[in-house]
Amino acid sequence: MVRPCGLLTRQEEPVPLKSISVTLSICEFVAGVSATLNYENEEKTPLEAFFVFPMDEDSAVYSFEAMVDGKKIMAELQDKMKAHGNYENAISQGHQAFLLEEDKCSRDVFCCNVGNLHPGSKVALTLKYVQELPLEADGALRYVLPAILNPRYQLSGGPEDSCLNMKTPVVPLEDLPYTLSLVATITSQNGIQRIQCNCPLSPIEYLGDEKTSAQTSLADGHKFDRDVELLIYYSEVHLPSVAVEMGKPTTEPDCLMGDPCAMVSFYPNIPEAQPPITCGEFVFLMDRSGSMRGPMSKQDKSQLRIEAAKETLILLLKSLPVGCYFNVYGFGSCYEAFFKRSVKYSQRTMEEALRKLKVMNADLGGTEILTPLKNIYSGPSIPGHPLQLFVFTDGEVTDTFSVIKEVKSNSLRHRCFSFGIGEGASTSLIKGIARVSGGASEFITGKERMQAKALRALKRALQPVVEDVSLSWDLPPGLSAKMLSPEQTVIFRGQRLIIYAQLTGMMPPAEATGEVCLKYTLQGKSFENKVTYSLQPKSDANLTIHRLAAKSFLQTKDMGFRETPANDKKDVLKVSIECGVISSHTAFIAINKDLNKPVQGPLVRRDIPRPILLCASAMMPRGGGLGKHQALGGYKTRRKCTLLTQTSPEMPMAHSSTNMTNLETHHTVFGDNHLVQLISLQKADGSWDLNEGLAMVLGMNLEDILAALPIQDGDSSGWATVLAVLWLHTNGKDMKCEWELLERKAVAWIHMHAGSVMNVLMRAAIAFLKSSVDPSIFVL
Repeated sequence: MVRPCGLLTRQEEPVPLKSISVTLSICEFVAGVSATLNYENEEKTPLEAFFVFPMDEDSAVYSFEAMVDGKKIMAELQDKMKAHGNYENAISQGHQAFLLEEDKCSRDVFCCNVGNLHPGSKVALTLKYVQELPLEADGALRYVLPAILNPRYQLSGGPEDSCLNMKTPVVPLEDLPYTLSLVATITSQNGIQRIQCNCPLSPIEYLGDEKTSAQTSLADGHKFDRDVELLIYYSEVHLPSVAVEMGKPTTEPDCLMGDPCAMVSFYPNIPEAQPPITCGEFVFLMDRSGSMRGPMSKQDKSQLRIEAAKETLILLLKSLPVGCYFNVYGFGSCYEAFFKRSVKYSQRTMEEALRKLKVMNADLGGTEILTPLKNIYSGPSIPGHPLQLFVFTDGEVTDTFSVIKEVKSNSLRHRCFSFGIGEGASTSLIKGIARVSGGASEFITGKERMQAKALRALKRALQPVVEDVSLSWDLPPGLSAKMLSPEQTVIFRGQRLIIYAQLTGMMPPAEATGEVCLKYTLQGKSFENKVTYSLQPKSDANLTIHRLAAKSFLQTKDMGFRETPANDKKDVLKVSIECGVISSHTAFIAINKDLNKPVQGPLVRRDIPRPILLCASAMMPRGGGLGKHQALGGYKTRRKCTLLTQTSPEMPMAHSSTNMTNLETHHTVFGDNHLVQLISLQKADGSWDLNEGLAMVLGMNLEDILAALPIQDGDSSGWATVLAVLWLHTNGKDMKCEWELLERKAVAWIHMHAGSVMNVLMRAAIAFLKSSVDPSIFVL
């Protein structure tokens, strides 16, 4: 039985947080954000209010201020332990105090403390941050204002002092007592094509003859039922550029903020390698926690996350090259693996994996990813087959820094491609594990298909590695560039590369220029990209590029409050405090000592509620009674898990390919999705058998298909494979990005096994299906 939702504190208590207002300014691919939290104490006693909220992991928070009864109080960034001590001392003395800090276990969760909010007092707390906007596959820049904070399950034996362990009240959406407003201004010198949002907007107003500026706002009544996501399409996003920003003249020597800073953006035109590599160990780590039973989006008939994940795994398994190695893990409170260790990819092992995949469900409870990761890394490396790890999760993990540290310690032997599923996925986890391993991260929300983004990552994993990456600067005498970004060792096709550098020395006259050159090697060929730029730095009151450069440096060195090595912690504290950018080791503290008299009376705690989003199907009764997760609105179950290795990969199995392609089985599992049915029928080598399953997808009688075989006593598999490829191009062209790899494998098989009669089969198939598809699709 699903438990009723409501405030976990007494419902008659007014909530001091009244509204959140956000001002967003996007210039090219950088977002500047100012978010104001408006508090009011309507009670008769002084309050201490706590609010836990999400933020994108890439955000560089650089300012925190309080407006109390018309007076502005600027916060100071201090060592976190010192800030906590100062806050407690101020509260005990009756002063108003305000504290803003990152959670100790995750870089994308913040806690705001408001101390000694006296009766009738109104306070506006404003935090400011900047962030780079990621580039989507279709050229859109993606900005997300996180509104959803999912339950974060505590790792076994993990720390207890995370702000995520607070007894945060949860309420149904309609009862949430505070509102959200957002106003956005977007500018680009190359023009704005269009703006899309997953939430209702006011009419978008474009300015300038070339639509170089736009303004819009979030429609009234946002209910916090989803993150606010903007997709911005510019007329041109792939132009390389360099921006140089002036520093602050009044700073200490050797301070990052004192010198000019350069932000370099490259879009390397890396050629597509033909053919892709056929080696590698591909391990797919799939979240099977209870929350994966939730829908991909809040829209009606949205596909369940676990079903989208299963469909994605089918596509990935079918797209793997013959001769590689693979395995599939499912994790929750415990984990299960399809095989004890990765097995060689063949028809037999693929069929066994598909059979286990069909019965896979979101039934493993919480979200503990660290143990299966350690198991994967403990296995021996397979010579000639580098490990490529694919992680799919809705990101509800507490101590993300421990997970990131584990991935980083194994970064020399693998790359990690990570996928955040649905609203509220942890950006700290998803981006962090990809960044430290040289992989890539993706987020799947709303109507987006997980399959397309997963196949995009697989294409990257199958591309030969770009080697000998180097960056060189051509600057006037007396001027040098000091790199602030980590050394780039991995570049993917279609990727944007952003690099920060500190320019030290004597700046030249206004007309001087500089040049930066990116060089790399691919399959023995050398490539380079050059950008020439003006060396006259521009001023920015917010020092946006300097803040982003500091954030890039901190992401490299700051491995969490507990995990950062002592030497790196010293550097983190120095850069964080000098640049005013918050880290896991610092916190903003503001104290108002100018009240007429200190606040009197006992201080009452108030935790600000947040919405509960878990649907009934995702809520599961817990084994062993209610635990600390109840306070976070999560429901989970624990059950004993074992490795699913009933059949040794070396042993013959009592099933046949015919059984695997049984029409009734496929219809039960895949319903009416003919594309997925067709893909599930493909064999590991890329071919199709001519059988009832294929006939059903083609919508024809099997006898008629056999009768149309143009070569008497010819190979029916060649005929079936040509028909299947034509069907894909005719009926699935809108989703070509999902089946492109497996189609390439099929065409290669046709050339190898039906080369002499391929043209005969192709012409006959086009006529038989009455297809208008261009025969050139069969050219390798």
